[in-house]
Amino acid sequence: MPLSTDLYKRAKPIWDAQLDHPFVRGLRDGTLEIERFKRWVLQDYRYLKEFARIFAWAVAKADRLEAMGWYAKVLDLTLNSEMALHRSYAERFGISAAALEAEPMWPTTRAYTDFLVRTSADGDMADLLAALLPCAWGYVYIGGELANGDPPADQRYADWIAQYASPEFAAAADWLKGELDRVAAGAGEEKLQRLQDLFVLSSRYEWEFWEMCWNGEEWRP
Repeated sequence: MPLSTDLYKRAKPIWDAQLDHPFVRGLRDGTLEIERFKRWVLQDYRYLKEFARIFAWAVAKADRLEAMGWYAKVLDLTLNSEMALHRSYAERFGISAAALEAEPMWPTTRAYTDFLVRTSADGDMADLLAALLPCAWGYVYIGGELANGDPPADQRYADWIAQYASPEFAAAADWLKGELDRVAAGAGEEKLQRLQDLFVLSSRYEWEFWEMCWNGEEWRP
């Protein structure tokens, strides 16, 4: 059984819990309060900045020229295209570019991104991919599930679902899965356990991200 299949089976209860989260259910039927979704837009923008650093580490650690080029392309797209699109999307909710830049990281965003960047810096390529995949693959999973029903009446939510259910996002997740299976081939029991732990922990952070955006969060003294 490919490693990615094993990881999926281990994390699926957490991914299904995300589907059942009121934030995600509200995206599905269009009832999510705008102010709650604005929290996601603001915090996800901060997340994307740190997410780009993971691909910078991936370029440095990749063992093949093809992989280096793929990670470099994603890094460029994230910094110079996706973040611009995120700013444009934020405008549809009345969030300015200045507001995005001024938004502080909430505790969960900080903890999640610090974990990802630290794992990318300190670990090997397999560690990096195991920590990264629950975001890339998980959003494709959620987008695909939400796309099975009728689209929400709010076109902004419908566009969000269509983006993560798109063939482009699915193809990127499939490539990353294949890379993890390749670089982790022949790993011993201890290493496999580490990769499982990283994958499950990232999946739990993904659930916590929805929870943070649903409830709001703040730093306490």
